[in-house]
This record gives sequence, structure tokens and C-alpha cells, in this order.
Amino acid sequence: MASALVTLDKTAKIYRRGDEDVKVLAGIDLTIAEGDFVALMGPSGSGKTTILNLLGGIDRPSTGSVRVKNVDLGRLSEKELAKWRSMNVGFVFQLYHLIPVLTAFENVELPLLLFRMSKAERARRVKTALGVVGLSDREGHFPRQLSGGQEQRVAIARAIVADPALLLADEPTGDLDAKSADEILGLLDVLNRDLGKTIVMVTHDPKAAAHAHRILHLDKGILGAETAGAANPGQSRPFGAAPALT
Repeated sequence: MASALVTLDKTAKIYRRGDEDVKVLAGIDLTIAEGDFVALMGPSGSGKTTILNLLGGIDRPSTGSVRVKNVDLGRLSEKELAKWRSMNVGFVFQLYHLIPVLTAFENVELPLLLFRMSKAERARRVKTALGVVGLSDREGHFPRQLSGGQEQRVAIARAIVADPALLLADEPTGDLDAKSADEILGLLDVLNRDLGKTIVMVTHDPKAAAHAHRILHLDKGILGAETAGAANPGQSRPFGAAPALT
């Protein structure tokens, strides 16, 4: 049985709005195993993106704990958290956040510039990541020369190039047409099944959520019913040893 990669223990998040406390997460418990693919669904404001932000170390819980790879993120300093995040988490957003003056190769290479790594090793990893997403022939193209689906593939390559343990996707198909969305969901399936990536995806789309192993439903910061999606995560990893930070 796969070991737990993510553990939320009585995790709550409260924001201060003027004189009012707004409870976004109401003390949830959640365990996600290595190699799992989890979809988070629920109405706007239910706490889905807040969970992603907590798992990625972008935000901290108000109470309770968030542990990823047995590290309590709430106990890390900001500097430690930034270093941890760069080594362990890949982010995919609805909007691709590519830098328009950089080529696909250069956009994917950006996260690796934080690591102590030779130029040759960076190039190998970038080419591997672009190959995984099916864009080996587009590495010299700029974002404006790519379709929306191709831009999202570049963004996914950038998210996986450092071989993170956890991939967080926030509405990754929300800005795509149906054909491109299906291609991106198929790519996420491959990353999970064949490369063993643990994925947590926020989506409003039941068709997208059906690609996950587990579908979790949130409402007003409370985890409700869980339903089943697809199955069978994979194990192999093509990137080699994790890079060292500079």
C-alpha cells in the first residue's frame, strides 16, 4: 500500500476581513497517498484553491497542520518554505503564466536556474520534460506561436522539469476548447499512471474530475462526500536524481 504523501490534520484557514473572521476551511482531515490523483470539486468560495495554496506552501493554516513528505509546512521559515517548494511542488494554473519573450525551452528551464546544475544537465531535463508533453519540436517557439493547448503543455513541462513529488493543478482546462482540454487531461493521466506523479486538481468540470482516482467535494470549507474516478497510478520516473539547490 502506498505511503501517505499529504496529510491535513484538523486544518483550518481563517481570513480577517475588516472586523470579521471569514472561515474558509473548517478543520478538515485529509490523507493523499503517493501516486494518487485527487480532484477537488465544489462551488466558488468552498475552499478548493485554499487547499492547493496550503499544500504548495503558498499559504499557512490558521490552526491544524499540513504535512507533505512528512514535513510540517507550518514550521518552516519563509526561506525554508521557498526552498522546499522549489524542490517538491509543481504548479499548473488555468492561465499559463508563460513569459512571452522566452521560448518554450527557456520557459521550462526557468525553475532549474534555482538549482546547482550544469547547463548540459538543465538542457537534458528540459528536453525530457518537453518530450513528455509532446512538444520536442516546439522548443524554439515563443508562446505567441503556440496554441492554447500547447501553451498549457509548456506550463506542465515547466511544472514537472524539477521532478517534484506533488503536482497541483488549478482549473488546468478552464481556458481551453474541448479538444485541447481532452488532450491536457490525457497528459495528466500519463503523468500519474506512467510517471507516478501525485496530482491534486481543482476543477468545476465533472468530465475532468472523472480522470482522478478520487473526487472530493467541498462546501463552505467542509469536506463532504467522496466518489471514485479512474484508478491505477504508475511508478516509473524519467528525470533521474533530484537536483541540488544552489
